[in-house]
Amino acid sequence: MAAMAARAAGAMVLRHGAATCDPFAPFERLAVADAFARFAGIDLPATLSPDGTPDAARLRRAMEGAGLRPGADDTWSDMFSHVLVARIEAHLGHGRLTVLDRYPAAEAALARRCPDDARFSERFEIYACGVELANGFGELTDPVEQRARFAAEMDEKARVYGERYPLDEELLAALPLMPPTAGIALGFDRLVMLATGAPRVADVQWTPAG
Repeated sequence: MAAMAARAAGAMVLRHGAATCDPFAPFERLAVADAFARFAGIDLPATLSPDGTPDAARLRRAMEGAGLRPGADDTWSDMFSHVLVARIEAHLGHGRLTVLDRYPAAEAALARRCPDDARFSERFEIYACGVELANGFGELTDPVEQRARFAAEMDEKARVYGERYPLDEELLAALPLMPPTAGIALGFDRLVMLATGAPRVADVQWTPAG
């Protein structure tokens, strides 16, 4: 898709600022844990229990050791996103596309776990020129595990915000009927921005924001 967009725009490369990416070149595949170690100096697996339960205190210490300052009330998920934005995303998709995969299961509520390591999931994102273009995953179709994940999410929401929502019973009932499947969502406006070299997403949107 990235190569098709570049070709349609009459460009052989994707551009954003000074960064370039050849969408026709073989892509780089990089696990999230390896990205955290390489660009942030953080041992992400050490902040996860064997079943994938995140340990916020360990990630907080790791961030502070790496020179980052998490907020006092940040959850593990907040801190994960902080590191990703502050230290990692800018390095991805330079010269060629980067497929950032094997996200922590805690960051992939609807994705299957990796068969070789339950701490991680079959979720991936695609980057070009430091810009996230797409998000995809192998769908979790186990209703028991999905119910447990939904319940854990609501427990956390209740702890942080003092409220919870009812579980999606229609989705849970439909999961056993689903075949093995996967999906991906592509940010088409971001892709057009890179293919045309536009400086901002707003410059390529059909309907201006605001």
